[in-house]
Amino acid sequence: MTSTRTGTLIVGASQAGVQLASSLRDLGDDQPIMLVGSEARPPYQRPPLSKAYLAGKATPEALEFRAPAWYAEKKVDLRLDTKIEKLELDEPRGGSGIATTRAGERIGFARLALTVGGRARRLRLPGAELDGVCYLRHLRNADDLRTRLEAANHIVVIGGGFIGLEAAAAATAAGKDVTVVDVADRLLGRAVAPVVSEFYLHAHQRRGTHVLLNTGIAQIEGVEGRVSGVRLADGTVLPAEIVLVGIGLEPRTELADQLGLEVDAGIVVDEFARTTNPAIVAAGDCTTLPHPLNGTGRVRIESVQNAIAQAQTAAATLLGKPQATRAVPWFWSDQADLKLQIAGLSQGYDQVVVRGEPDSEQFSVLYYAGGRLLAIDAVNAARDFMLVRKLLGQGGTIPAESAGDTSRQLKELV
Repeated sequence: MTSTRTGTLIVGASQAGVQLASSLRDLGDDQPIMLVGSEARPPYQRPPLSKAYLAGKATPEALEFRAPAWYAEKKVDLRLDTKIEKLELDEPRGGSGIATTRAGERIGFARLALTVGGRARRLRLPGAELDGVCYLRHLRNADDLRTRLEAANHIVVIGGGFIGLEAAAAATAAGKDVTVVDVADRLLGRAVAPVVSEFYLHAHQRRGTHVLLNTGIAQIEGVEGRVSGVRLADGTVLPAEIVLVGIGLEPRTELADQLGLEVDAGIVVDEFARTTNPAIVAAGDCTTLPHPLNGTGRVRIESVQNAIAQAQTAAATLLGKPQATRAVPWFWSDQADLKLQIAGLSQGYDQVVVRGEPDSEQFSVLYYAGGRLLAIDAVNAARDFMLVRKLLGQGGTIPAESAGDTSRQLKELV
């Protein structure tokens, strides 16, 4: 059994993990940093996997956060294909301790950061383990799916969220027969207002994707161990050589549980990225954090922007310079030629204002609560998105009664 030591151990070679290592160096930290990832590939971007990469418009190298030389340059010890299975602290409320890998290596650390991300939620139905049931979380998943798509004619996508719709759009554009099935009554139901859900339903149908809502699934059917179709709750069987499952993300909290950290739909952190053991920080998709704009309640944000901002905060906290950042959350989704850009968090809205005509495929939806601007969904309307994102960061607003007036530029209404 080998033993090594490091200054800061970052568990999770994710967007947040790479950013945290980078931020430590930017802030002048000269102590050893070890970044541990369970995949064999250098850390890479995940959002393009269901977008440009699946469509064949990006290479694996183009997805990498940093060139291989960067890690050596910054003296970041990048350990790939390494799984941390156990964490033990020197003191119950301390930040130093020992990590044990699956291979039995023991790694001593003085500081600890968890940037472990999440895993694709698994389908729990008869037939879910058949060959041809696919998920899209890792690069190897995307490579496998690209290969399978070449030979497939019929694809069923389970889940009408962002991942499912992005992949469905790419497969439809490649000439495949694609059906999206969701038990919910509308697409993107947890993320957008009904008017946006309705728009995406018709937009995907116009492009040739079949969509079945309010539809349960009984089982995945197969022949000789391979997927052959999807049996719906009403007995209908949809033929399929591929079943792509996109039903959400589960944060990885096993190591946090080992350490006795609070977990509530994610590893609970405060505005300084501190866990309930303030000597340990966490950042990225694995966390539940205070609302980034008003500090109230707890939210879990799956976005590149949040991972970067939170990792920067975590680095400062580890160096004893805690500084909360109030950054406007933003997201994007490319579905065929439709670019959806979201700024802010719309939870708790009581009013929406539609700016433009959805059928034109260029419009915005502004969300309000008690007359206060919360967020925007902009479809092929980058100018509206950029303005509202900036405005939310400044605490500004646009009166709801005039926001839908397309005879005037949005910036004139601020």
